[in-house]
Amino acid sequence: MKDIVLINPFCPEEAKTERLEKIIEYSLRGYSGETVTDVDALEQMDLRNRRILFAISLGQSGINLNWYAIMKYLRLNKDALEGAVGGVILDGNSEVFTKSTGRSLVFTANRAGCTFPGRPLVEGTRTLKNYNIQAQNLGTDNMNAYMMAGRQLVKNVMEYQPVRKKHPKLLVLHASDKRTSNSLALWDMVKRHLPQFRIEEVSLRNGQVMDCRGCSYETCLHFGEEGSCFYGGPIVEKVYPGILECDALVMVCPNYNDAVGANLTAFINRMTALFMTHKFYDKSLLAVIVSGYSGGDIVAEQLISGINMNKTFALPGKFAILETANDPRAILASEGLEARAEAFAENIKKRLTIPG
Repeated sequence: MKDIVLINPFCPEEAKTERLEKIIEYSLRGYSGETVTDVDALEQMDLRNRRILFAISLGQSGINLNWYAIMKYLRLNKDALEGAVGGVILDGNSEVFTKSTGRSLVFTANRAGCTFPGRPLVEGTRTLKNYNIQAQNLGTDNMNAYMMAGRQLVKNVMEYQPVRKKHPKLLVLHASDKRTSNSLALWDMVKRHLPQFRIEEVSLRNGQVMDCRGCSYETCLHFGEEGSCFYGGPIVEKVYPGILECDALVMVCPNYNDAVGANLTAFINRMTALFMTHKFYDKSLLAVIVSGYSGGDIVAEQLISGINMNKTFALPGKFAILETANDPRAILASEGLEARAEAFAENIKKRLTIPG
């Protein structure tokens, strides 16, 4: 069996693929691989438990029609990537679309069972200005920094091993009212099936949770080295220690306006100070998301970009449970919910605990 599967949807305009082909060649050097360019070939393969590199040329429009066909297949075959570990390289010919496409890709593949290590997206915009800082830090030009990022990504994918423990610790963050919250009611149903887990729940609902003020690099680093932040408060006093001690972070997120709530967003932003001195590749991200109407996928993708792509938490396969409920506690009347909550808990056990 080859080391890695390259999912590289066909792009008919060769001039637009030259840069991507260069980074693919450099990133995969030394590994054996097999390439998939269309959905017909994908349907003939068993991708479960494989190492996968998604590498897509987006051009100026941000659209690759062959990728959409593959994405459709993955959305309709919910276990097609069970046990797989993946990474993503997206190459575009504009300054936009790479991140939004990456979030959607990772969400779709994750729903099909694919695990993504921390920081699984390497993106090249038209100018590669997104590599200004990396190039400066590495003492090289932007193109070389881009290629080095691709090489590191493949290394991370190939070497990734999940961290499993007998009694994993979960840090659960929410900002909801237990008396009325559908999202907390759903989490409580999931939690009942996790007796072997050590669980710490922290509410960011009460007290003042200030958002990031955008300190200078030096200031942020100074506070990070002290395990603190300029604003202090509950995020520093409770959440920072909890993150350092936990094996997985559970975000309990109601969806009110197609966005992660303000206090939880502030937490993600404020995590930068801790991230300055700690990386979280050995920790996992999980989510419980309840929408009043629709849009749970949007919230899930925000968590992916903010915590998996930016803060290096691993994304275990099928990391989120998404439900819909409007009136207070209405979720408790949702048909089949208990079975879905138990199935999500079993998925958490499979990803985080030692078998047997």
